[in-house]
Amino acid sequence: MKITTQGNGIRIGNRLEEKIAAKLSKFNKFSGDDGTLKVRIRPDGPDMVVEITMEFGGKILRAEACDEDILTAVDRTVEKLESQIRRQKTKFLKKKKEFPGIVSYLEDDGGADFDIVDEQEAKITKRKQFALRPMTADDAILQLEMLGHDFYVYLDSDTNSVCVVYKRYDGGYGLLEPEY
Repeated sequence: MKITTQGNGIRIGNRLEEKIAAKLSKFNKFSGDDGTLKVRIRPDGPDMVVEITMEFGGKILRAEACDEDILTAVDRTVEKLESQIRRQKTKFLKKKKEFPGIVSYLEDDGGADFDIVDEQEAKITKRKQFALRPMTADDAILQLEMLGHDFYVYLDSDTNSVCVVYKRYDGGYGLLEPEY
């Protein structure tokens, strides 16, 4: 598994990078050399925020945690990532062909502290249709704020593609631009 470590507003030394890689080595059993782990560390006041994005087999898992100590934040983020995998155990077991690495890990888990819960399948409970209007990203953010929503779908007037602007946890905005 390829591990990329990035510091935003902080310098990541080789020793810290090696310690983080050692903590993340447990995820090698999921996808071997095919997957990637992206670790992003940034300061947030007195705390350090660690965000880990795991990509394997076309699927993406993401977890984030913060703590005063970087390694503690990494540990908490790894626990969240493992928790996500465990919560999805039933779904993964239903689709064994798509996730053989995770299935073998979960089957060899040896009495982990979770049970299989027969969850209902996700279903659409409301459908909404609306007209896409061409606008810029700034206009879309203004619409997002006026509506009080967390995201806004619009037709970008520059690229003529459907885009989404959304509110980020840090108070900024994100822009999703699909590739066709």
